Amino acid sequence: MRNIFLFIARFSNLFFFLLLQAVALTMLFRYNKFHEAAYMNVANEATGKVFLRYNGIQTYFSLKKENDKLREQNARLMNMLKVDFNAPDSSLQLITDTIRVDSIEQYRKFLFLPAKVIGNSVDAQNNYLTLHRGSNQGVDVNMAVVGPEGIIGKVINVSPNMSVVMSLLHRKNSVVALLKKGSGFGEVIWDGKDPRFVTLTKIPRTIKINKGDTVVTSPYSDIFPAGQVVGFVEEVAEEKSTSVYSLKVRTATNFYSVQHAYIVKNLQKSEMDSLLTKVKKD
Repeated sequence: MRNIFLFIARFSNLFFFLLLQAVALTMLFRYNKFHEAAYMNVANEATGKVFLRYNGIQTYFSLKKENDKLREQNARLMNMLKVDFNAPDSSLQLITDTIRVDSIEQYRKFLFLPAKVIGNSVDAQNNYLTLHRGSNQGVDVNMAVVGPEGIIGKVINVSPNMSVVMSLLHRKNSVVALLKKGSGFGEVIWDGKDPRFVTLTKIPRTIKINKGDTVVTSPYSDIFPAGQVVGFVEEVAEEKSTSVYSLKVRTATNFYSVQHAYIVKNLQKSEMDSLLTKVKKD
């Protein structure tokens, strides 16, 4: 305590000068409009920079919460897409009265469930992802998995709160796809080499193909919704022994950095499977 008093006594003149300076500046800025305006501009600029830095720090620490909100919002928007609904062919109806019924009832086909990627491999011949969503949250095997940019794979195993996905980068995985411009059905496979590329096979040579053409999922898939982006044509190669092309496709999903996914539930799959099973038995 004695040292504090000695310090104040030693610099008392300086402290008194600073106090008088503060009083003088306060009177100057308060009673002089020009200086008050100049002071306010400088103060606002300095305060704004401080708040900007603080906001940047606050935003950084809230990224996880914001990402979760965005994933949920994206799932809601994806669940509103027209392609996720099927309308039965009801153009001809047999009715018992004379009033015509002109209505088409829409039935949801696909439901998107947001999920966090908590495990991923890209450097093996057969790669897998692990998602933090399982049977307790509505996940089952053979459900498609897509990401914000494009398809990822399909669910092959499920626990109460986790699920394992066979990645598109898996030698045994294949997806029926076509060119977005409306032609060229083929099969997407991975050769086990470069995780950035897959191959679209069985494309007839009669199809005109350009570099950069978009490859999407087929409308005949019972797992993937139609039109989900697979990737973009990088190279076109002719298979000499056949009359088809083999396309090198850059995947839309960057498997090195994928963090978020959507599990796609086909709500009509059980009905489709039941019909197919009955036909096979007959």
